[in-house]
Amino acid sequence: MTMTEDRTVRVYVPQGSLGVGMFAEEVDHALAHDPHAIALDAGSTDAGAAYLAQGVSKNDRGSVKRDLALLMGAQQRAGIPLLIGTAAQAGGDRNVDWTRDIVLEIARERGYEPKIALLYSEQQKALVKQKLAEGRVTNLPPLGDLDVAVVDRCLHIVALMGPEPYHAALEAGSDIIIGGRTSDPAVIAAFALWKGAPAGPAWHAGKVAECGAQATTAGTGQRGVIVELDGEGFEIEPVDPAFQAHAHGVASHLLYENKNPWRLTEPGGTLDVTGCEYHQLTDSRVRVTGSRWEPQPYTMKLEGATGHLFQTIMLVGIADPDVLAEPQAFHDKMAGVLQDRAVSATGADPEIFDISLRMYGWNGVSGMAPPAGSVPLEIGLMCVVTAPTQELASEIAKACNPYFFHMPLRAGMELPSYGWPFTPGHVDRGPVYEFALNHVVGVDDPMELVRMELFEAAKAEVA
Repeated sequence: MTMTEDRTVRVYVPQGSLGVGMFAEEVDHALAHDPHAIALDAGSTDAGAAYLAQGVSKNDRGSVKRDLALLMGAQQRAGIPLLIGTAAQAGGDRNVDWTRDIVLEIARERGYEPKIALLYSEQQKALVKQKLAEGRVTNLPPLGDLDVAVVDRCLHIVALMGPEPYHAALEAGSDIIIGGRTSDPAVIAAFALWKGAPAGPAWHAGKVAECGAQATTAGTGQRGVIVELDGEGFEIEPVDPAFQAHAHGVASHLLYENKNPWRLTEPGGTLDVTGCEYHQLTDSRVRVTGSRWEPQPYTMKLEGATGHLFQTIMLVGIADPDVLAEPQAFHDKMAGVLQDRAVSATGADPEIFDISLRMYGWNGVSGMAPPAGSVPLEIGLMCVVTAPTQELASEIAKACNPYFFHMPLRAGMELPSYGWPFTPGHVDRGPVYEFALNHVVGVDDPMELVRMELFEAAKAEVA
């Protein structure tokens, strides 16, 4: 494809993640810019592996539907494509289908008849094992080489798409594209690349706009931006005229979720911004030039979620002055007592379970020792029991319960009772979901691990 008649491409990025909430009045502001496409991300790994493992969205259905209704209305009014990446938080097949059903529901309610493309990037274990056997899978730090046992433990595996699957969907005339797991910048860069924009500016604009207006004075992903690309660079400004884009804010967004503020590796290459110049055109608009794209062999990141362990938790609030005076000594004694109690009461092999204590108000978040002389006002102590079955985790927690709620700092002290927030005193969490893959797979074709389905909403069967 070629650039538009005025040699520019304008993309409206309405928010940082579908479902976080958006402002209806911004749609009118955005459409006044005459955008050529609407593109946004709908998920990430920030919230953990549960959403891939379970195939559900972190955001509630009502919020996603409200945002989608606004975006589909804008799509209809402007007659431009709507691109959505990493559907329903995790981008697995079930996440894509969940988003599809909401889109179809809105279309039926409003009489819309869009052509829809679904891009699936979930992978079968057999295919991942085949790629592994072929030597096409390599690790990303800090994980080591992948083995078959890890693949087998995964409940769901996705491969992060680049922009090319969106190009295929656009070529097919799609009005709405619902993508599986996708690189955050890729879904925003996709339309501009399809129209012939230079790769460097397109990828750079995608990175800066991936969180909506967060890189502007709006400071939130609930607000949107317009990015305009030409043959030399791109310009960005907030949709709402009450906010501004500043050069330092745009430049600093390369630090966001990126270990190197000058280089960003994506499917098929690396973005290099070391030679960029940031020009403050107006109070609200910034122009960026000098972005470079370095093509490399095409790889796709693999993400896999496991759920083979189970947890039970207990919580207690502590205001005992003896404990508050020596929290680390209390922690160490409690850890030893609970470990011994678990083994003696259940007979479980200590190698197959874990008991961890987290002292909120002391070092529950950082895990680091606070400065010398620090005395907490109070402590919220959480005990986490992890085991290969829910039954064992629950049994260990129950066996440890009297000690967790009543253990004194030292023998001979009056028996305390710490603050119970609820009863019973233990909560079975169920499976523990975690990411087990941090690897990339080499492919010969960007569409190799992607499946595309095309259909018209008016002809779709009602779920």
